[in-house]
Parts: sequence; structure tokens; C-alpha cells
Amino acid sequence: MSVQRSNRGPRTTAVHAGEAPDPITGASAPNLVMSSTYVMEKPAGFSAHELDEESGFIYSRWGNPTVAQLEQKLAAMEGGEACLAFASGMAATAAVLLSALSTGDHVVVSDTNYAGTAELTRQTLPRFGIEVTTVDTSNPDNIANAMRSNTKLVWVETPANPILRITNLREAARIAHSGGAKLAVDSTFATPIATNPLALGADYVVHSLTKYICGHGDAVGGAVIGSKQAIAAIHLESTIHHGGVISPFNAWMIIRGAATLPIRMAAHQASAMKVAQFLEDDPRVPSVLYPGLASHPQHDVAAAQMDNFSGIIAFRVADGPATARRMTEKLAIIHYAVSLGHHRSLICWIGTDALMESSFQLSGKQLASYRAMAGDGVFRLSIGLEDPEDLIADLDQVL
Repeated sequence: MSVQRSNRGPRTTAVHAGEAPDPITGASAPNLVMSSTYVMEKPAGFSAHELDEESGFIYSRWGNPTVAQLEQKLAAMEGGEACLAFASGMAATAAVLLSALSTGDHVVVSDTNYAGTAELTRQTLPRFGIEVTTVDTSNPDNIANAMRSNTKLVWVETPANPILRITNLREAARIAHSGGAKLAVDSTFATPIATNPLALGADYVVHSLTKYICGHGDAVGGAVIGSKQAIAAIHLESTIHHGGVISPFNAWMIIRGAATLPIRMAAHQASAMKVAQFLEDDPRVPSVLYPGLASHPQHDVAAAQMDNFSGIIAFRVADGPATARRMTEKLAIIHYAVSLGHHRSLICWIGTDALMESSFQLSGKQLASYRAMAGDGVFRLSIGLEDPEDLIADLDQVL
């Protein structure tokens, strides 16, 4: 679904992009269209290869009115020409990687990223004859040194899960394009409120809609935003052939969440700064990683390309596993649970050894660099919309 770039403010865009009153009923809120098929006004081809912008809705795996509203909204929020929504963030990630890469191609990937992405790139892509090089993309020289003649894609995640490394997107785009490759950015932690990677040179922006954009922890989805041409190529291969389409009901739920994203992100950041400062001042916490703190290793880069530092904090303690057990028993407000970006605060322990064995598979200098930030493991804390003083009190009694 293509869209014109919005020239309205981010809050107005979040509320109104992709939406209009229903022409029949006058309904103000978006309609939920659950139909799998649509009555055609004239005969159409049976293959999706024959689809064009005039085809209208034919079959909901090819396109759905509610999903289209979500796609228009997200494209406008990211300043992109087009968007495709998927059943999950991993479906969106796979759509880009499997559409952009073929046997014999090479991809440069951040060595610190979402575990599902890490496993897909390290374990699945090589099985298809795709060469993968993982590097710490927070240093642009690492990206440049990893480029090859057959590099087709550079994949970065910023801030990166779980230690919140920041990648300079302008530099990453320059390096990728100078080598004839495209740049894909997983911007889930940042959201369109913090960073618009397309404006900084990226070719694809990927989001797990399950997180901040939904914002309520009750719908799973993913999205890819980019140029009309790039998204059309992904649409044919990934939504039509691979079939990872989002449910219209989930799309409808996420539309609702996206409308409040700007004001939620302001609240997430404000509370995260207070909690991060509390943790940084606490002698029981030897290390705190939050892009909004001057102590963050890439704070200057974050400040230059992020309008909002988001609500994720990573921190270390002396005995992570023991502290995690106390948290499961004593936390009264913060939920000990995976995921992030919800209105409720969530925390979980991410042990370094287990992550290396299952997902990251780093060694040598890369492992040493990761351990320099994460130690034996970090707590990933997703700050919700509660009062920060209550979150601080909850953490204080378990540290």
C-alpha cells in the first residue's frame, strides 16, 4: 500500500494517517474488515502477478482494507512511500532477508540484535548458501571492513537488543550504498517517534509492531517500510508466496495503539530517565546502559539521530540469577516477563553465556566487546506508563 509522505506533525499523523470517516456509515473509528474474500466488480486474473493499484481488494492474503489503513499510517509515520504489515516482527524480518538475498549473496549483520534475527541470520541463511558476516555496527569501520563484492545488504538494529548499542545510520547508509548494497534497519526500540531511518539513508525500516507501536501487549505484528518499488518486490514474494500476513483484527488493535504512540513515547522516556538515573546512582548497580545517559558509550550518536531515547534500560548487578529469583517473588508492579514496549513495565534477565550459545555465537574480540558492556548478563527493563517513583520503589526492594 503506497502513501504520500505526511507534512503534518507526528501526533496528528499518528492519529489521522490512513484513517477517514466511513463514507457509508460515517463511523469515525477505523472499520474492522474480517472478510477473507471480496465481490469483484469485474473479472480479474487469478494470479497475484496480475495485481496492480487498480485491482482493489480480491483476497485478504493479497490485501485487506483494515490492514491497508495500518500500512498507510505506518508509512506516513516513517516518512516512507509504502508499507507492508506482517503477522509478526520476525515475519517482517524474514520478508526483507529472504526477498533481498539469494544463494551466493553476502549480508553484513549487527552482532548484537534480537535473538530471533540473530538465529535466522546465523543458522538459517547459511543453509541457503547466503554468506553472513556479523560485526559490531556501532563502529562504522567494522561495517566498511566487512563489505565484499557480493554484499547485497547491511542489516543493523539500533538501539540494539539487549545492550542498546547505537549505530550511526548516516554512516551505515553511506558505506552500504558505496558498496552497492542496501541498508535495512530494525528500529523497533526507537520507533518512528525517535528515529526515521529512511530520512538518514536506509532502504528498509523494520518494526515489531508487537512492541511500542501496539503498546498494550495484546496484539502481535510486524511491518516493513520503504520505497514503493522495494515494498512491491517484498509484497509479491513474502506476503503472496510465504503467506505471513497479519490478521485484520490484530491490525485494527495496532492502529488503535499507534494513534497514541507519540504521547506514550514521551512518557516512556521521561520515566526511563528517572529510573536510569536512580540505577546509575545505586552502588548495588555497577553498570547502567541507557542512550539518554551521558555515560552511554554512544550517547553522542544517539543524541544526534534520536528525538526520543525510548524506554529500555539495561543494567548489571553482582548476581543476576539470584536477583532474578527475588524479582519473580517480590516485584509488585513490574512484571517479570519477556517482551517490551507495553504500557506495563517488564523486566527479564538475559544471561550472556546462554545468549552466546543459543543465538549470538560470538567469540574472540566480538565476545570480549559484548562482555565489556554486558558482563555475565543484563536485566532488560522496559519502562511502562506507571509513575516512576513507584517503579523505583519496586526495584529498590529487590536489588
